[in-house]
Amino acid sequence: MGRSIAEQSVRDLGGRLSVLTRQKKDHIELERLLQQLRDANGAEQGRVLLRLHRLVFPHAFAEEAVLWPVLRRVLPDGHELTLEVEREHQEVNELVTRLEATAPGDPARECLLDRLAEVLREDVRDEEDVLLPRLQAALGRARLRALGLVWEVVRRTAPTRAHPVVARRPPGNVVAAVPLSILDRLRDLVDGAALRSPGRAAPALHRTGARLADVAHRLEHLPVMRRGEDPGTSSSGG
Repeated sequence: MGRSIAEQSVRDLGGRLSVLTRQKKDHIELERLLQQLRDANGAEQGRVLLRLHRLVFPHAFAEEAVLWPVLRRVLPDGHELTLEVEREHQEVNELVTRLEATAPGDPARECLLDRLAEVLREDVRDEEDVLLPRLQAALGRARLRALGLVWEVVRRTAPTRAHPVVARRPPGNVVAAVPLSILDRLRDLVDGAALRSPGRAAPALHRTGARLADVAHRLEHLPVMRRGEDPGTSSSGG
């Protein structure tokens, strides 16, 4: 097994455009946000969670749409390797969905946040220590840089919220990308405004955000969004 990408320099990883460098950069930012989340309360916790969502979900979506299909093509055990990480991504989606339905002050919220941080860190270790070194060994530097560019484009246009019902694999997740990304990014704007404006406007903004969330969750239940789903990551979304 290759050396963990956590231990490698930018040059080792194929340069700053390499998908491995981009992955490592996001993982470092994720750990910074998890440290902030541990100490945050109230509105500040909401702001950190919003930043966490905007990092985690596009990152995972780009992996599932761009990187993991390549791993399944080039590695004989690619299906099993990616399925394990997809299960972690699925649990993150389910945990965040439960968090969104849990009121501030509910004792269950702390347990959900702890488990979320635990799963995210497990996911980083599986990717940095296992999947990405295998990808590095299978592909040349030029291919890693090309994948990095595609991954970045997809990441910048991907959904930013939890969608546990959508397939973790193409074609379902690809079909879901555009409509859910639009709804999610509108919701990010509304929720961000609500967190910055705790006065009279906040209730109306919260209601608008909730309506956008409801539309997105209804949309993700369309059968086309489930195409390509592996039974190991399926969710009823209930």
